Amino acid sequence: MKMTTEEAFVKCLQRHGIEHAFGIIGSAMMPISDIFPDAGIQFWDCAHEGSAGMMADGFTRATGKMSMMIAQNGPGITNFVTAVKTAYWNHTPLLLVTPQAANKTIGQGGFQEVEQMKLFEDMVAYQEEVRDPSRVAEVLTRVISQAKRLSGPAQLNIPRDFWTQVIDIEIPDPIEFEASPGGQNSVAEAAKILSEAKNPVILNGAGVVLSQGGLEASKQLAERLTAPVCVGYQHNDAFPGNHPLFAGPLGYNGSKAGMQLISEADVVLCLGTRLNPFSTLPGYGIDYWPTDAKIIQVDINPDRIGLTKKVTVGIVGDAAKVANGIISQLADDAGDAGREERKANIAQKKSAWAQELTSMNEEQDDPGTNWNERARAAKPDWMSPRMAWRAIQAALPIEAIISSDIGNNCAIGNAYPSFEEGRKYLAPGLFGPCGYGLPAIVGAKIGQPDVPVVGFAGDGAFGIAVNELTAIGRGEWPAITQIVFRNYQWGAEKRNSTLWFDDNFVGTELDEQVSYAGIANACGLKGVVARTQEELTAALNQAIKDQMENGITTLIEAMINQELGDPFRRDAMKKPVQVAGISKDDMVPQTAA
Repeated sequence: MKMTTEEAFVKCLQRHGIEHAFGIIGSAMMPISDIFPDAGIQFWDCAHEGSAGMMADGFTRATGKMSMMIAQNGPGITNFVTAVKTAYWNHTPLLLVTPQAANKTIGQGGFQEVEQMKLFEDMVAYQEEVRDPSRVAEVLTRVISQAKRLSGPAQLNIPRDFWTQVIDIEIPDPIEFEASPGGQNSVAEAAKILSEAKNPVILNGAGVVLSQGGLEASKQLAERLTAPVCVGYQHNDAFPGNHPLFAGPLGYNGSKAGMQLISEADVVLCLGTRLNPFSTLPGYGIDYWPTDAKIIQVDINPDRIGLTKKVTVGIVGDAAKVANGIISQLADDAGDAGREERKANIAQKKSAWAQELTSMNEEQDDPGTNWNERARAAKPDWMSPRMAWRAIQAALPIEAIISSDIGNNCAIGNAYPSFEEGRKYLAPGLFGPCGYGLPAIVGAKIGQPDVPVVGFAGDGAFGIAVNELTAIGRGEWPAITQIVFRNYQWGAEKRNSTLWFDDNFVGTELDEQVSYAGIANACGLKGVVARTQEELTAALNQAIKDQMENGITTLIEAMINQELGDPFRRDAMKKPVQVAGISKDDMVPQTAA
């Protein structure tokens, strides 16, 4: 069938059901964006490509449906780098389309030229370049297939002069891969080990959320064994939060109950997780990883099995299918040994942690430091971060999708949210980009328009994405709610400065004259300032109502004191020692070139 390359490209997108594209318009993509409306594809024109990529990530994580990122060749494409690597570590299957400088001039250092394949080779799960106009649909089909198979972003690079070529091709059918149920022998061995366990614990990761039926399969396995279920760092939605066997998140600012329970395990089933370091690092001074336990690790990527922890059995497969396979091979008396004692132990530890968490109002200072004490004294009437989180919990709908950002106050909140189903918690992940909270929740709302959504960010991280307020007020954009924790500082780095650099606060202070609520109002949105717990709960209740019933986007600026939670990485920092000494007198003046 004769068609143009751009027609072939868009017909291929239609064949795969890709209805949403995120980016900024540019001449290199106009041959396809011009026919997006006729094809039923919505192009979301953002304020910055980095945020566009995070919107695509939020959309796909909230829906399970692929979306596309596209922009102008050169600087438009380079702005995607952080978002693409974020999606890579979030295991998000995305289509990255990178129009390239024209073949006629490439290599001459022309306008908006950069090596786009080299740029993303460490950022994507798969990449391929279109070598001839007639191969555009073939390559696009393969790239989409690989994104799904590898559960990560995949890149198609195409010279811009390949558009508007007339070709004679058939649009290929999508390539589908069946998820693996794991190796027969390894699943049988895992079932045998779990059948003999006296104190089994399950640790769920993102793979449980991404796997069709993953939460239900892990719930059935947990109930069969009466095994407590922990979740990995930033994966609070990987098990139903209202389930009596849910023990909470491990890692930074996680659940003490989960840490205590897994420390007692003789067998740990790590289901759909690569066991990233943040999910196993000590927390609250508890080094909880059970070094003598048998470890069963399940992941779709064989390269990640045994990468961070020694494993007894490794299973390459889909979380739900492997869990169901294990269930079918458990011994009849699996879980019977000590079942009632485990049930009582889980309930006791969960209750104790819930009471402790409820009573936590203040952040603790390390010995030899007193910043948090000073911060409370400086603003005695302001909310602490934990007071703000409790106020939020009082108004947050159970069915809501939430996003988080990188930063101290978002991290303090890691122990609070729980969910009854998956695809509800959009945390920035282990690449750790600032500026994720706002664009991710916008993408989620585009994908789930009938679900309430709330984004969270500290004021430092929010400053990186604040320009999106100039984009999301346009008529076609859905209403969202965004909370900004306002304490006028880069909190995570400031805590590092108190611990290791003697309160030498270089680059940690933000402009107190800036009002994010004021910026929101100036952009035609609704900006609200909340100074007390009561005001914050009321503001969030109203914002959710406005979002769902009145189509109004609200930014709530929650004013909190400057208390600082635990540092992200105690294991990665130590107090520096000067040897040669540094003096301003050694500065040599430059002369103009």
